[in-house]
Amino acid sequence: MTNQNSSDVSVLDLENRAEIRRVPVSGKPAGVAVSSELKSFYTVSPEAKTVRRFSLATCELLATAELPGGPMAVAAAPQSGLIFVSDWYNARIFVLDAEELTKAGELKTGGAPAEMIVAEDGSWLASADRDSNQVSIFDLPDMTLRARIPTGERPFGIGVDPQGRIHAANVGSDSVTVIDPKTSSVVATVPVGTRPYGVAFANGRAFTSDQYADTVSVYRLSDLTPEKVLEVGEYPEGIDATPNGRLVVSTNWFSNTVSLIDPETLEIVGEIETGDGPRADGKFILETSGGDVPCQQN
Repeated sequence: MTNQNSSDVSVLDLENRAEIRRVPVSGKPAGVAVSSELKSFYTVSPEAKTVRRFSLATCELLATAELPGGPMAVAAAPQSGLIFVSDWYNARIFVLDAEELTKAGELKTGGAPAEMIVAEDGSWLASADRDSNQVSIFDLPDMTLRARIPTGERPFGIGVDPQGRIHAANVGSDSVTVIDPKTSSVVATVPVGTRPYGVAFANGRAFTSDQYADTVSVYRLSDLTPEKVLEVGEYPEGIDATPNGRLVVSTNWFSNTVSLIDPETLEIVGEIETGDGPRADGKFILETSGGDVPCQQN
């Protein structure tokens, strides 16, 4: 959990509902990506223009890269051994080696690329290009442009549902654009709360964090129909679901907490305190097994 105001990362035990470690990360980190396959988590500090790779096992800093422009969000493609970092100011995505963080290429996007998502099978990358009101899709691993698809106003958060459809949260039009990446076409536009920031999926539903409404909006994936609105903490931003689909976690930037949502009952079932200003732009939840606990002290 990247905490932008306190320049650190909170490591949360969701089962026991407690913070188990706080890791200093300078430069006000916002973007984050967790990858069990790469045994790493990555952070992006826009103020310091720095990308960092940490060990999942120990939280040890393994690699650092400074990037020009406005690095913001990060997404991992373990199948290709790459990570992608959006450059907010220069309409591009940096392509980096996932281990050494050395530069492997660049992709041209629309204006102000925000969050990105990689297909589960690693076959494509999509970016939400906020100032161009579009989503860009690139084929992987050859990194060629597949399509640019119009969305609502100012898409920021982006996710891919279990059916493989892209959902882009439009902060300027209070909606989510649903896209079929195979046909590069818009399937539907779903109304949600005020300034939807991020989107996650669990139990046949989509969940959006609505910044200005202090809510999470829920809609069904079967027919893309709004279902319920949940009150969470103040100014929710990053949102993600556990890989087993049993919990949805919304970060509350102004409350310094995360809200825990049961995706079956659609009830708030808990809250955990974090550092100051939790944002967690990206995929930030890891599922462990066999009693493994990440980020043990060295």
